Formats: sequence, C-alpha cells, structure tokens
Amino acid sequence: MRFSLYSELQLHPGTTAQRLYAEVLEQMVNADRLGYDVYSVIEHFFFPKFSVSANPTALFAAAAQRTQRLRFRTMLHTLPYHNPLVLASAIAVTDILTGGRYEFGVGRGHGWMPPKAGLALDEHARPRYEEAAELLFAALDQQRLSHHGTYFQVTDAQVVPLPDRPLRVTMGGTSDRTYELAAERGWSVGVPPLLPYAALEKQLTLYRTRCAELGTEPDIVWIHAVHLDEDRQTAMREARDWMLKFISGNASPLTEHDKPPADDLARADYGFYTSGILESLEQIPFEQLVEQDYVWVGTPDDIVERIQHVRQQCPGIAEIAITVNAGGAEHWKAIKNQELFARSVIPRLR
Repeated sequence: MRFSLYSELQLHPGTTAQRLYAEVLEQMVNADRLGYDVYSVIEHFFFPKFSVSANPTALFAAAAQRTQRLRFRTMLHTLPYHNPLVLASAIAVTDILTGGRYEFGVGRGHGWMPPKAGLALDEHARPRYEEAAELLFAALDQQRLSHHGTYFQVTDAQVVPLPDRPLRVTMGGTSDRTYELAAERGWSVGVPPLLPYAALEKQLTLYRTRCAELGTEPDIVWIHAVHLDEDRQTAMREARDWMLKFISGNASPLTEHDKPPADDLARADYGFYTSGILESLEQIPFEQLVEQDYVWVGTPDDIVERIQHVRQQCPGIAEIAITVNAGGAEHWKAIKNQELFARSVIPRLR
C-alpha cells in the first residue's frame, strides 16, 4: 500500500500564486521528511479557483532540488494542449531533473477547457486524443519513429532526450474508455476526488474485469479530501470552510463561467460535464458530505475506518492519496493533515 498527497493548486481570493507555490514547495519538503511515497498535482489552465497548476514539470524540477526520495506525478498531462512529440521530450527532461523520480499520466482534461484554448468540441476530440496518446508512448519507447495517422504525420523523428527506463503511468478520468485503456496497457488509474465509490463503480468494475481478462494487475489510486484532528468536533470545525471551498473550486468552471453547449460536449464524448454532478455537490450540506463519504473528516480512528471500508468495497486499491492545500486552506492545516495522517493513520494500514 502506497500513501501520497494530491493537490489541484486552487487559487482562491485572499492569496497569490507566488505564495501558493511557495507553500506547496514547503509541503513537498515536509512530505519527503514524513515518508510519503508521491506528491501529485494536476495540469490545468484558465480557471484559477479550480487550478493554477499550469506547469507541473517546472514545479517538480524545483521540488526535486529540496527533497531526497519523494516521487512526483503529473495527474494528468492534458494531452490535447500539447504536441505529443514535444511532450515526450519534456517528460524525459523532467525525469532527468528529478533524479528518476517522475511519473505521469495523460488525459483529455475537463470538457470546459477546449473553447478557452481555441479547440473545437467535435466528434474528432476522442479519436484525436487517442492517436496523440499512441504517438506519445511510441515516442517514449523508440529512438526514431515515423507515424502516418489521421491527425499526425511524422517521418523519421528523433525525440531527444529519451528516458533510460520505462516510466510509471497513472490514468484518470470518468469515461469507460480511460479504464479500458489502462487495463490494456497495465497502467494504474486514479479515482477523481469528491466522488464516492458508487459514482465510479461501473468504470472500476470494468477496469478490474479487463485486467483479469488481459492478465494485468489492477492498481487503483484512491484520492479523497481528508481533514483530521484528535478531537472529532475540532476536525469538523476546521474542515468546513476549506472543504466547501474545495468543492466550489471544482464546480467553479461550470457555475461561474459560460458552459459549452451540451450538444457539443456530448459530441466530443464529454457527457459527464452535462450531468450536473459537479454543480449538485455545492448543494449538499457539509455534514451530509461527511456522512455520505464524499469527504473524510474526523479522528485518525475515523479515517482508518473509512479507508478500510472503501478497500473492502473496491478491490485493487494500491494507493491512498489525501488532498492537501485545497480550497484555499491555510498552510498550517495542510501541514497538520500531513503530519497526523503520517503519524496516526499510515502505520495502522501498512
């Protein structure tokens, strides 16, 4: 069982990007000292309350100079906004600069981003992404390559530098095809935060089933928003504000900005973003979010019980990732959660 930290780098009013990044680097140093396995961040653009994590590879290169063993994971590189051959080189350089401690995944990103980047939401979105992913992983494996597909034409390209070893890959998302692809390639999958098991039970069952059929091993990264204290009422009081802001930050691109037309989202296979799930989370009272397992808040005993329960529900969980630095939470709360989780939860689960 691995244990890790996850951040979206949400930028809420009252702070600056400069301060946020400085605090994240301090949290990474602390995580390294405490023995966490991985620090993960997403890559996203355009919507600050959701994320200002626009260049994770630069963040990890800086963090690598201050840490010894902590691994770094981009979850995920948003592939439609990159040339896959150029991204292959950037991944290789990041692995060099982190001393071989880099891992990553790729995805399409959220359905609200393409119009902001000038990309069309059409029926080509999914096949274009899948061809780009095929080209990216070919580029990471081969000294030279040619590719003649529908969307990319490449003749005798030499991608430099190349990783000197296979890199660990973790995929994430909400579509069935993401989980099928991960099973086919032997990759791990990350469960999006704020979703209870029931919301992705179908996709996770598909993943495990395909792994069994193909002889690959399920490897599920369970990500959840967590706040702890030795006293349950203190934990509830301290968590309320940042948990609710974390949810509002996740929903903000849909609640505070113009939404892409539903037909366009459906045509591009982004149907999840027309379901209203993210917007509906903002309407759930905080106590209900805790009771119904959207977030984990309580004592170390409470959190151990929740983790044991979800592991029984969802075979194949190999990593528990807790969110830190979320919802504009004060820096001391992130450090407190890291410390208490490492001291009073991890030893009981390892």
